[in-house]
Amino acid sequence: MTDKGAEKPADKPAAARKRKAKVQEATPPKPRFLRRLAGWVLRGLAGVAALYAFLVLAFAVVPPPINFYQLGEVWRLGSIDKDWVSWEEIAPVMGRSAVAAEDANFCNHWGFDMAAIRQAIEEGSNRGASTISQQVVKNVFLWHGRSYLRKAMEAVLTPVVELVWSKERILEVYLNVAEFDEGVFGVQAAAQHHFGVDARDLTALQAARLAAVLPDPQNRSASEPSSFVRSRTRAIISGAETIAADGRSACFEG
Repeated sequence: MTDKGAEKPADKPAAARKRKAKVQEATPPKPRFLRRLAGWVLRGLAGVAALYAFLVLAFAVVPPPINFYQLGEVWRLGSIDKDWVSWEEIAPVMGRSAVAAEDANFCNHWGFDMAAIRQAIEEGSNRGASTISQQVVKNVFLWHGRSYLRKAMEAVLTPVVELVWSKERILEVYLNVAEFDEGVFGVQAAAQHHFGVDARDLTALQAARLAAVLPDPQNRSASEPSSFVRSRTRAIISGAETIAADGRSACFEG
């Protein structure tokens, strides 16, 4: 009796170890695939961020060759008309007209016009809320559409572009990639297409006509203006004169 009783205390730890071993055998090991997947995702995001950082730095000095929307138009139309010109080859009134038409506070914001965004929300519309800087980011680095992913990427990239590029460079790129008629991209191609002149020789009226079609270039014409385009042209001419007088064009004309 004494011998059996003496063995029991020694047997309890051994039994506990056996039960623990059985539990461990029944519990599957943590899957390594999830950790690897998380690593791949993080490396992929880091790669995308590095690529965009490189492009932002490169396009601060080098003309963007082509963008996703232009590639789509090449596929759809067969070809497009585009011709890059430097800021010095664009009539100053063209810059003022574009800013007056699309983003009158261009010189006063860091990429987002919060007053315009609040007004658009109050009116239940997004018209007028997108700045020239946002449009440049969308046209150069992203794609057209209303997806949450594109909007999120635009929100991240816009302040970066504002930080790295000058206002003059942002407007220069904008005027060189904007569509002014179906398949016609950039102010030089547009000036030749609509008026038979170079971008440097645009008059105030011609520049305002081109700026007037920017929101809807495939349904508006600068050379054959509708009554709406004529009315908008007059407003843009007045707006361009105003921002020149009150200093809101100083950031790209200084």
